[in-house]
Amino acid sequence: MKLTFKDRIAFYYMMATALIVAFAFLFVFILVKQTVYQNLDDDLNYEVSMHLRETSLENGKPVFWDKEEWEEREHREAQVNPVFVQIMDSTGTVVTDKAPNLKDDVLPFSKEKEDYEHYNTYLKDQLVRQVQVPFKKDGKKYGYIITAMSFEAPQDVITRLAWVLLLCFPLILIALFFISRLLAGRSIKPIKEITQTTNLISKEHLNERVQLPENRDELYELSQSINGLLERIEFAIERERQFTSDASHELRTPIAALRGTLEVLIRKERSVEDYEDRIRYSLGEIDRMSLIIEQLLFLARYDKTKSQERIEKVDLTSLTETVIAEYSKKINDKNIQVVFNATTVAGLQVHYYYTYAILSNVIGNAVKYAYQDSNLVIDLYKEKNSPVFKISDNGIGIKEEDLNKIFNPFFRSEGLAHKHIKGSGLGLSIVQKAADAIDAKIEVRSVKNKGTTFIIHF
Repeated sequence: MKLTFKDRIAFYYMMATALIVAFAFLFVFILVKQTVYQNLDDDLNYEVSMHLRETSLENGKPVFWDKEEWEEREHREAQVNPVFVQIMDSTGTVVTDKAPNLKDDVLPFSKEKEDYEHYNTYLKDQLVRQVQVPFKKDGKKYGYIITAMSFEAPQDVITRLAWVLLLCFPLILIALFFISRLLAGRSIKPIKEITQTTNLISKEHLNERVQLPENRDELYELSQSINGLLERIEFAIERERQFTSDASHELRTPIAALRGTLEVLIRKERSVEDYEDRIRYSLGEIDRMSLIIEQLLFLARYDKTKSQERIEKVDLTSLTETVIAEYSKKINDKNIQVVFNATTVAGLQVHYYYTYAILSNVIGNAVKYAYQDSNLVIDLYKEKNSPVFKISDNGIGIKEEDLNKIFNPFFRSEGLAHKHIKGSGLGLSIVQKAADAIDAKIEVRSVKNKGTTFIIHF
């Protein structure tokens, strides 16, 4: 049987409630039945005790000596709260005395029943409840006093109660099912809204979000989780689109240059020098493509939520020296004098992966855009117990109006767009992403044709 989520909730709630109601009804029925029996048995015990006091022995047989008691209405009539009393001999076979309301009838005597035991039986066709109590004198049993009362009215009450409970039980369950179904439908209304919203979401419409319910319950948490998932998916797809667009845009030029160079080489036979020159040019373009791809992959992989997964720490002074050594050839080619001031600090630990990305690009740019035979000053120091990296070059500088754009992907300032200086415009974008990943702050100061200073607060 396939049920909707709403119907399953209603069904399970109905089944759970059915058990509770069944136990409650059973408890009520047993309690009422025992109460009815107990009240009737108490009345029988009272009558027996009264009749035992009014019974005496005559000729060795028990008889009822207070005859006026027989004239009371409860013993004369059998219609209104009748009490039937009968005295029998010790064998339980001969009736020695009985109430007038018994007329020609005789209350049954059961040898299987114990003395003082209450049980149901029949007087003719009338249901009665009776008790048989021995009459003793000086420890010797002379007979029995059997007392009975009509049980038809109490039995009718018990039977009616049973039928009422049996009929009410399925009606309550049916009503409960539909009420539960209605309440379940209202309870899962936010889920329907979530479903409708998610159905509208596609690769082209990832900006849709699930409306948060008013109550901060489990559905509120579910909606928040779905919105968080949608944000991550939107970010991942947007990052994929950006990577595809950037890669196709940036790799088109070097690939075209490589193709053109190779086509020129095969048109006719050339000298060894020409081949070597073109091959070196092609290798340079390949290196350029490799750098672009590496930078694009860095940007594509960037995820601030996972930035702390790479927790390897390194000494900032050692890392700076390593990066400077990597650019030593370019530094020597331009005869740049590097001044490295880190004597006042020691043991400054920083995040290796992202800090390396920052220093490599910042120092690389400083070397790339510095003038020939100029100075490059690098300072490491502490500020409010946090490491600070400062690098100043004497180079072409950046226009003031471009300072707020230099971290945008593929942006190159007019002052930097020199034909002899190659670049992709991705380096500073990587610096900004890496700084964001470790919550570092970047300051940039620059004067065109004089130089640029980068300050990174880790």
